[in-house]
Amino acid sequence: MTGVDRSRRSSSSPPPLPWTVRVQLAALSAAHRSDGSARRLLFYLGDLHAAASPRPDAAGVRSVDVTIDASRGLWARVFCPPTNTAAAKLPVVVYFHGGGFVLFSAASRPYDALCRRISRGVGAGGNIAHHVAQRWASSPSSPPASLRLAGAVLISPFFGGEERTEEEVGLDKASLSLSLARTDYFWREFLPEGATRDHAAARVCGGERVELAEAFPPAMVVIGGFDLLKGWQARYVAALREKGKAVRVVEYPDAIHGFHAFPELADSGKLVVEMKLFVQEHSSNSMA
Repeated sequence: MTGVDRSRRSSSSPPPLPWTVRVQLAALSAAHRSDGSARRLLFYLGDLHAAASPRPDAAGVRSVDVTIDASRGLWARVFCPPTNTAAAKLPVVVYFHGGGFVLFSAASRPYDALCRRISRGVGAGGNIAHHVAQRWASSPSSPPASLRLAGAVLISPFFGGEERTEEEVGLDKASLSLSLARTDYFWREFLPEGATRDHAAARVCGGERVELAEAFPPAMVVIGGFDLLKGWQARYVAALREKGKAVRVVEYPDAIHGFHAFPELADSGKLVVEMKLFVQEHSSNSMA
């Protein structure tokens, strides 16, 4: 799982999925109109929330909600893994949920559960992770000595452009998790008014090149064989390597976009293991 084979799983036949996943994807599809836009009321009704739990759950994971900017309604949910001592030094994993930049939140049950699994196993918003890492690495002010950006994990990163890739066209109807109409809607909602999909926030590999700071960290890029955005993701990997950056590619040939949010899928569990290995590999023994 170290290369990028863009020809793998090029068939538009969807992979077999558990019935529970098919039901959830069908509901997600029904909450979108034919033009890709979201029926907000249906999403609101179907977006079941999980409360933060300061007390340890069955696996020993605790969580608490923290307000970052009340004026913008910006908040985060912090998960604490089980530890044998309060003095234990652990890596911090910041999970940026993409959701097409407009759907769901940290309180949404599937993502609350995912972060708990990551917290147990380790210790997207792939697009967001890239831009945050780039801004951190290129910041003129030095970060605190106690903080080090050790790596970036991009799970099915949401990249795009005005050009339609072969994969976007071929996999448009491959699964209920994503379609071209929906990606276009997400970009319209996310990008500045009047901007095209060639905006730097979307097309990070403009002209097959990506702007990267010298201090950009090692990256792990996760690609699903049935993700219609995998062509852009492969270009991103190629651009990182062209820049001489360390990048590990993890491919799941039968995975759809957003597969990691479904614990019923075996690949979701495998991903948590891969993330744990990546974090261990790039964590310092002298973490603060």
